[in-house]
Amino acid sequence: MLSRGKRLGYAAYERLLQWELSGTPDHVAVIMDGNRRYAEKQGTKKQEGHREGAQTTEALLNWCDELGIREVTLYTFSTENFDRDPEEREHIFDLVEQKLRTFADADRVHEAGVCIRAIGETEMLPDRVRDAIDYAEGRTAQYDQLNLNIALAYGGRAELLGAARDVAAAVENETLDPTDVSAETIEERLYEGPTRDVDLIVRTGGDERTSNFLPWHANGNEAATFFCTPYWPEFRKVDFLRAIRTYQNREDSWRTTRAERSLALVRAIEQSELPTAKRMLGRFRDALPSTEREQLDEEYDLAD
Repeated sequence: MLSRGKRLGYAAYERLLQWELSGTPDHVAVIMDGNRRYAEKQGTKKQEGHREGAQTTEALLNWCDELGIREVTLYTFSTENFDRDPEEREHIFDLVEQKLRTFADADRVHEAGVCIRAIGETEMLPDRVRDAIDYAEGRTAQYDQLNLNIALAYGGRAELLGAARDVAAAVENETLDPTDVSAETIEERLYEGPTRDVDLIVRTGGDERTSNFLPWHANGNEAATFFCTPYWPEFRKVDFLRAIRTYQNREDSWRTTRAERSLALVRAIEQSELPTAKRMLGRFRDALPSTEREQLDEEYDLAD
C-alpha cells in the first residue's frame, strides 16, 4: 500500500506526463510479462499473479479508451506456453475464458465500441476457450472504435511460416504467379487480427526482447519499443504514459530526420524539380529547429 504522499506524487507525475503528450500511437502491442515472478515475490501462488495481472489488463483498456488509442494487441498465451505445468495452464485457460465472457458483457466495452478478436492457432485451445472466443467476437463484431486483439496460442514465426506455405502452395497450384508475390500477398495470409501496423510495443518484467511477437506488423513498421522493470500486475498508468512518451520522442526524431533529408534534397536538385521537393519539405518543416525553419521560410517561401 502506497503512502498518501507517494500517491499524490504519482498523481502529479501522471498529470504532467499526460500534459506533455502531443499525440498517441494508433496501435499498441503489450507483452504482459512477470505474473509468475510477481506471485513469487509476494509469496503467493502463480494463479494469484495471473489473477492480479488480469486486473491490470482491464485498467490498460480503460487507459487506452481515455487516450483515444484505436487498437491494442495483448500477448496473452504463446505456443510455448503449452509446455507449462498443466495445473497452471488450465488456470490460465479458466481465466481467459472468464475474462472474455466478462468483457463481452461489460457495459463499458459496448459504450466504448470495443471489437474483440482472437489471433493465433486457436484450434489448439480447449473447447471452452474457443466457445468464449466465439461469444466475445460475436457480441462485439459490430464495433470499430477500439480493436482489441487477444493473442492466444500465438507464435510469430509460425504465423509467417504459415503465410509462406500458403503462398508456395498457390504458386505450385498455378493460382498465383511468382512475379505477383508482394507484401500484400503475404499480409492477406496472416492471422486475421490486427487492422493496422504496430506503433509501440510495451514489455513489462525487465526483459528487453520482443519474443517473436507480431514480427510482420511491428518489426516491419519499425515500431517503437518500451521495456520496463515492473511486473505486469505492478504496471501503472504512469508507466504506460512513459511508454507513449517514448513513442512520441521517436516520432519527433523521425520527423526531424526526414525534414533534414528533405532540406538537403531541395538544396541539391535542379531548379526544374524544385516544386516537387518543396512540397515534400513543407510536410516536415515544423520538425526543424526554429532558427533553421526561419531561414528556410525566407529562402524558399514555405511559410504559407
